[in-house]
Amino acid sequence: MRPVASAAAALMAPGKGILAAGEGAAAMSARLAAAGVPATEENRRAYREMLVTTPGLADGISGVILCGEGVRRHAGALRERGMMPGTAVDAGMGPLAGTRGETVTEGLDGLLPRLRASAGLGAQFAVWRAVLRIAPGMPSPVAVRANAHALGRFAAACQDAGLVAVVEPEVLMGRSHTLGHCETVTSMVLLEVMSELHEYGVAFEGVVLTPNMTLPGSESGEYPSSAEVAEATLGTLNGLPAALAGVAFAAGRQRPEQATAHLAAVQHVPHLWPLTFSFGRALTGPALAAWGGEPGRWEAGQRALARRVAMNSAALWGDYTPELELDPA
Repeated sequence: MRPVASAAAALMAPGKGILAAGEGAAAMSARLAAAGVPATEENRRAYREMLVTTPGLADGISGVILCGEGVRRHAGALRERGMMPGTAVDAGMGPLAGTRGETVTEGLDGLLPRLRASAGLGAQFAVWRAVLRIAPGMPSPVAVRANAHALGRFAAACQDAGLVAVVEPEVLMGRSHTLGHCETVTSMVLLEVMSELHEYGVAFEGVVLTPNMTLPGSESGEYPSSAEVAEATLGTLNGLPAALAGVAFAAGRQRPEQATAHLAAVQHVPHLWPLTFSFGRALTGPALAAWGGEPGRWEAGQRALARRVAMNSAALWGDYTPELELDPA
């Protein structure tokens, strides 16, 4: 097995998922401020430290996505604890000319040297997030192609640098779209992304796909069951290459318990690849609320994170039921 394929398989280890904690300073500051925590450099550092040093984190987490500074500070410690350090390498969204307010993810300039530098610091995988919105006339074919092209270049560069490529094309929920509409759009986006990866000669066994789950808009009037969400979500994966290392679903804007229930449900639908999670706020949100920036509540924040990780690990093993959420232990 090629080294990058072996690393991708380790990232998709049974019963484990990915902790997305790769926010940069500006995004993390906004999150802290929204939670009532002063957005100081000291608090940003303490928040990240609280997350990555949570006791027993490796029991349910295979890899942690960090920002560049986070990789420098925590890569060695994560590897010692049995987790893979990863890094978010895109430069965020910028306006896409020729569209009606759509975006393309930027950061391709100098990407390969940045990836090699991250590998030198100990990173084992890298993440690139492309965002497409469901709205009237959106996503446009131009936006789909532009973002898929960037993901293809990113994945190829990752493999040149010896890193697992975590490819994240996220279709954001609109307000009124139906479950079926979301499934159709997500399927179209994923097929375009896979086509671009193929064009760039990317080895799929070294790629982890991080798509959105398939959900209706908040004002659609649809309230599908977890089983219906799971069927629609797995339906978007039809046509993906069997060689893909695995699929790690993003939670998007779902509530933590909702994301976990849907993750549990997809395990019961027949599938070709390992299925896991790559959750950010669905894991870290409860931890941030429990900590609140208070040194005396550090352990409470870690317990909240460990609990959400345990819930999602149970979902992967087929042991999750909503009643588990009621158990205070």
